Amino acid sequence: MESTMFSSFDGTKLYLNKEVAADAKAVCVVVHGLCEHQGRYDYLAEQFHKAGIGTYRFDHRGHGRSEGECAYYADFHEMLDDVDQVVQMAIAENPELPVFLLGHSMGGFAVSLYGAKYPGRRLRGIITSGALTRDLGKLITSVPKDLDPHQQLPNELGAGVCSVAEVVDWYGKDPYNRKTFSAGLCYAICGGIDWFADAVRDFHYPVLMMHGEKDGLVSVQDTYEFFAAAPSKDREMKIYGGLFHEIFNEYCKDEVIQDAVNWLLHRV
Repeated sequence: MESTMFSSFDGTKLYLNKEVAADAKAVCVVVHGLCEHQGRYDYLAEQFHKAGIGTYRFDHRGHGRSEGECAYYADFHEMLDDVDQVVQMAIAENPELPVFLLGHSMGGFAVSLYGAKYPGRRLRGIITSGALTRDLGKLITSVPKDLDPHQQLPNELGAGVCSVAEVVDWYGKDPYNRKTFSAGLCYAICGGIDWFADAVRDFHYPVLMMHGEKDGLVSVQDTYEFFAAAPSKDREMKIYGGLFHEIFNEYCKDEVIQDAVNWLLHRV
């Protein structure tokens, strides 16, 4: 494992964790969600590594061990361009391997919009998990529009992340999880949702859209509508009955992760 800080497009230093074995068959860039960090994907990464898939994981700016104002974005493009820095790095450092992109929740928002903004990258496919693409559950769009963008709002997501009590308990205790997020981040995401309503027509990557049916944070309807709107010829959707938001941490996480692994390896 190699952990390092790298400079993103504007000089902001982001924390990066690279794990690629010499005999890896593929590489996947993993993009985490709001207020969390790359370390919450240790188990997913372990399962990917056992299947021969190397991982690049990073902390969003203002999250985890990365620099930046706490959970703040001035514009949604900052998020997409940070992702692009890691994607480009993974492609450059692994020229012989297919590179994939996986994002959960806000990370799912990021990789979905990324697919529309950067249609020409050498990416083999994109996986979304609980992706916020419409916000039909009003998680972000319900934030009042007249706040100071730098105002911090309490992170009250914890109880809804998962049906597994231990996951919820540790979510609140995790020192790298943010206890607050900014109004500016919400406004940036709202801008991205508006942009994506038209830009989705440029999303052509192979895609697997995954979502928990009982997700109380990001409506499963977001994924239904994204699936219907995306013009990708190779697209699949898996809805997991009874699962909450964090499908990679649910009681049947091994089944969910294996579905992602199988989809990915089928495209290697």
